[in-house]
Amino acid sequence: MLLRITVVSSLSLAAATIGVPSGAQNFPQRAIRIVVPFAPGGANDNAARVVAQKFGEAFGQPVVVDNRPGGATNVGTDIVAKAPADGHTLLVTNSSLATNLSLYKSLPYDARRDLAPVTLIFTTPLVLVTHPSLPVKNVRDLVALAKARPGQLTFGSAGIASPAHVSGELLNMLTGIRTIHIPYKGGTQALADLLGGQISFAFTGGPATIELMNAGKLRVLATTGPKRFTVTPDIPTIAESGVPGYDLVGWVGLFTTAGTPADVIARLNAEAQRGLAQPDAKKRIEDTGAEVSTGTPQELGAFLAKEIDKYAKLIRVANIRPE
Repeated sequence: MLLRITVVSSLSLAAATIGVPSGAQNFPQRAIRIVVPFAPGGANDNAARVVAQKFGEAFGQPVVVDNRPGGATNVGTDIVAKAPADGHTLLVTNSSLATNLSLYKSLPYDARRDLAPVTLIFTTPLVLVTHPSLPVKNVRDLVALAKARPGQLTFGSAGIASPAHVSGELLNMLTGIRTIHIPYKGGTQALADLLGGQISFAFTGGPATIELMNAGKLRVLATTGPKRFTVTPDIPTIAESGVPGYDLVGWVGLFTTAGTPADVIARLNAEAQRGLAQPDAKKRIEDTGAEVSTGTPQELGAFLAKEIDKYAKLIRVANIRPE
């Protein structure tokens, strides 16, 4: 009887693994480490913890989130770039992966050569908002006012080369206006000064912004993405508001070390997509003001290449320099 059970179990196991590459069958062999090049808290860290939970459930191995802030995300990114190429060390990061290539003359890694895409995790447009006292009702009004007052309107962001900063510079570049960037040490400070009327407008996002918009404390003009955001479908995009070609979204993706076997990356991708599609995971992502946006490793690779080219041009034209 015991022998028969063993044989049936073996056959079942063989059937379950048909079509699964041999390398991926044995993955993971130990704990998985997800490096986050940011301090704990915020949308990036939240995304990593969502993925960690789903990987833990899928793989039956411990999954550790390792926050390694510093060096404008370069410290944590370099850890993954130099890790063993076996899929046990992962990176959850954002558009800084694209911008840093143009911002810094010398990096200890090459994002295109040393990292392998796994999947996009989420995307989120920013929202263009103004203080209610600014005499504008839409993007066309803002552009007209900026042209009438060159160099007088200001916009704030969480810092040099942050998504909010490059969003403003993209608006400058595509419309020919000249507005002045005011960098802060965080998005919260920029939002506070916008509420106080110290700056003219800002590109921001998240639940706090939506609450302020709903309360009438901020005037919303448009979103930055190529299509309307599912969370705020009534808000037009900047592109459809008179600035064709405007397209900039915040994003967070999952990467591992280059050279990791393709079948291991494929399994990581499949489990990430499966986990992020579950209702509890989607809710945790959406609670930060983002929406789950997964895909294949190849799609993330192509997306990153476009982001690198986009930011290279923008950083050059706007003459953005790191702090």
